[in-house]
Amino acid sequence: MGHLVEQHTILSVVVGSRAYGLHGPGSDHDRRGVYAAPTRDFWRLDKPATHLDGPADEQFSWEVERFCTLALQANPTVLEVLWSPLTERVTAEGEALRAARQAFLSRRVAQTYGGYARDQLDRVAARRARTGETNHKQAMHMIRLLIAGAHVLRTGEILVDVGHLRDRLLAVRNGEMAWDAVAAWAATLLAGLADATAGTVLPERPDRDRVERLLLEIREHGLRW
Repeated sequence: MGHLVEQHTILSVVVGSRAYGLHGPGSDHDRRGVYAAPTRDFWRLDKPATHLDGPADEQFSWEVERFCTLALQANPTVLEVLWSPLTERVTAEGEALRAARQAFLSRRVAQTYGGYARDQLDRVAARRARTGETNHKQAMHMIRLLIAGAHVLRTGEILVDVGHLRDRLLAVRNGEMAWDAVAAWAATLLAGLADATAGTVLPERPDRDRVERLLLEIREHGLRW
């Protein structure tokens, strides 16, 4: 199955701390990608894999249909791939996918970004109550998700690079910001997310028809492989 990633990747980017502008000397290169399996492979009894790890370290890829499905559901991890500023590989199909990225956005991002952030906040709080310890990295990602969620609701763009907040976010990750201050920041951001949701520029639903047209074009092109 590795040949699907090696031979049929249409978009490969770097995400994680390097894309967020929060990396240090030893930070990983977290790679995420999209591959388009040859169309004839879907005519077989054994269908192509919907996602694959590798072959490089810290690399994970989705087959384009699975990727589109998750993006239409406003999955933050998937949407970031379409807005990452660090592109390693892109084909004509990958460019078309990125060009259609606005079609995936809807008001559902308020639920996904907010839900992911609240879940992480609850986990951090539960761990503190249980052990007295704070998962600072998880707390930082909770803050980052709340910032990104409000940003996309207000602007219609996914915020990946948060380098302008690097010092404050690294203070959270390194445990240099008191938990009361982190919790207060989170409360302010949750209120901001609610305000952004109320006045959002995003449509009620994503443009599923445009995404489907794009997928059909990729499948038709895949008949040549």
